[in-house]
Amino acid sequence: MLITSYIPVTYQQRQHSLTKIITAIYTMITAKTGNYLVFLPSYTFLKQVVVAFNQAYPHVDTIIQETNMTRIQQEEFLKQFVSNLSKVLLGFAVLGGSFAEGIDLKGDRLNGVAIVSVGLPMLNSETNELKEYFDNKQKNGFQYAYQLPGLNNIFQAAGRVIRSSTDIGVVLLIDSRFSTARYTPFFPPHWKYAHVVHNKLELQNNLFKFWDNKNTGS
Repeated sequence: MLITSYIPVTYQQRQHSLTKIITAIYTMITAKTGNYLVFLPSYTFLKQVVVAFNQAYPHVDTIIQETNMTRIQQEEFLKQFVSNLSKVLLGFAVLGGSFAEGIDLKGDRLNGVAIVSVGLPMLNSETNELKEYFDNKQKNGFQYAYQLPGLNNIFQAAGRVIRSSTDIGVVLLIDSRFSTARYTPFFPPHWKYAHVVHNKLELQNNLFKFWDNKNTGS
């Protein structure tokens, strides 16, 4: 598990970070040929990232989660994730959606997941009421209404990679907030091995080192 401390993905900074985001994704998929999923916080941002990625890397095969997909369409999406070490397949999906939980892509059907942003829920009156409720109880309303539900979606998406005791894969957390004290205390125990990278070169070196070690059995 790797965390990119050098890529801010707050709502105000996303557009500015777009190039760094797609570069980090491309760095992940070029370290090892295989199948990958990228999870984003909304369809709007997903489409922006996909457009930028396809313009920069048109040779990469990509598939996209569409809104209101039928069960058959969802199954067709997942069927494309076959064990294939000859080319890269990159899927884009939404955090909290049908592909972020309850799917089983074992072995080389899924080699890695990138999660872009800390997954904060969209601002709305219902969530704000929940925040105010906890604030009035002298608790951290933002944490209970926004941060923890967002993290739950992150945990669900990250869990798509390792589905059995023999699975091997990469989880890439793209958002500098993941490396801060506001988030690390809530990480599950097995995330203690997460490594923070501070630039593209560190990310690349860690990815290649990880896969080299797995290939040599170390």
